[in-house]
Amino acid sequence: MAPVNEQTNNAQLSKTLAAFDAANAQDPNIELADGITIAKELIYGQRMSAKLDSFYPEASTVLQLAARSQHICRWKIPRSNYPMDRQGYKRWRLDLAAFHGETAGEILAANGYNNDTIQRVKDLLLKRSLKRHEEVQTLEDVICLVFLEYYMEDFATKHDEAKLIDILQKTWNKMSSKGHEAALKLPLSESILALVGKALSA
Repeated sequence: MAPVNEQTNNAQLSKTLAAFDAANAQDPNIELADGITIAKELIYGQRMSAKLDSFYPEASTVLQLAARSQHICRWKIPRSNYPMDRQGYKRWRLDLAAFHGETAGEILAANGYNNDTIQRVKDLLLKRSLKRHEEVQTLEDVICLVFLEYYMEDFATKHDEAKLIDILQKTWNKMSSKGHEAALKLPLSESILALVGKALSA
């Protein structure tokens, strides 16, 4: 039997992940997953947790919380609110990261997490010290793996090959060697695998 404090921590984590899910279930954008319609950010958060569990099963509570809240309530700050250029995109991404941190922080506080834990989750969501901090890098690897496995196929229908190769190269550069190994084992379609091959050989 697990110690009482471990049981308490696990219960607190489960309750908080459920709270993140409840927030994301309000997403008006719907996705079809395994034949079932589900809120887009709800399934995204669940995919993040599942991928983290398989990629890095020893993940800390803080990393598990950050993974599930990576896109928390993202629809509330739409891309269309910003100029449709590179600067507008960068500003949108920065504002989103801060928004995710604040939104997750409010839920964490409501579920009894202390300020230190809340700040650590925010730091992960802001991707501070990417390539130098193991947990930040692990979160980035999981983000990239989820994108490649679940979203790259649809993304590929909307852009030309040159754009796709550029995106794949940028995605690859964000990942660690362990992330690269995991990416090459994903169940990708032949067309996406061919694009990955071109991106890596360019």
